Amino acid sequence: MTVRAAILGAGGQLGRALSLCLPGAVLLHLSDVDIADVAATSRFNWSQFDLVINTAAYTAVDKAETPEGRIAAWQVNAVGVANLVRAVRDRNLTFVHISSEYVFDGRALGPIPEDAPFSPLSAYGASKAAGDVAATLCASYYIVRTTWVIGEGANFVRTMLDLAAGGATPTVVADQVGRPTFAEDLASGIIALTTSHPEFGTYNITNTGDPASWADVARATFELAGRSPDDVADTTTAAYFAARPDAARRPLNSLLDLRKAAEAGVHLPPWRESLAAYVRKKRSAGDAG
Repeated sequence: MTVRAAILGAGGQLGRALSLCLPGAVLLHLSDVDIADVAATSRFNWSQFDLVINTAAYTAVDKAETPEGRIAAWQVNAVGVANLVRAVRDRNLTFVHISSEYVFDGRALGPIPEDAPFSPLSAYGASKAAGDVAATLCASYYIVRTTWVIGEGANFVRTMLDLAAGGATPTVVADQVGRPTFAEDLASGIIALTTSHPEFGTYNITNTGDPASWADVARATFELAGRSPDDVADTTTAAYFAARPDAARRPLNSLLDLRKAAEAGVHLPPWRESLAAYVRKKRSAGDAG
């Protein structure tokens, strides 16, 4: 049976990756439906779908700390999700919403489970937490919580590749720990989740492998690009943002507990394997290095 799917936020890193996994999906952009507009969201014909995946989000973490950014983040990440749930909850469909580890303060020791209490440090994190709460009001929902997404377009690994190619010796934060999640892997994990139909609820899905800091990811990227990993220096989050007191606070622990997803049959590759594949693809295309 062919699944009639819609992908909201289809132009983003994850949305584009999902479109490759679901070639028949309807790709929805802001011009098609503005989820922050309750009337527009209600008018849209959601009954044509079996699966609605919401990847739309306001992700400018630091800008969300400004008065105008705080409003914009809340409108998309909280109000927008509530509008979507109101429009689709009585339909016979599955709703998938993408969450973030920024709903937590990062003070937990060890991997963070799905049911840890919300404790956001930033306006962005608070807006995502509110969206998660709204998503649970849908009868058939999966909240997919993930971290450090790397896909097409601007991202951390692409920046490191450009710096490596340019001969730079960057200083990178070493006290934030988690795992990168590659958009193509995450998209496959989401499809695996919705295909296997485990119990509805929240699932942590990231790449597997050893916990790493941003500096570790930078060093691994430099090495794959033919540079010495010693060319990457460590710093702390506090030192990195010392000159930017208006920057959003970041969780230091972004490591998510993946056991629930694994029990549901969702297993993503180790992040170092996916990083190597990503770098090979970029270098063969002449994008960097």
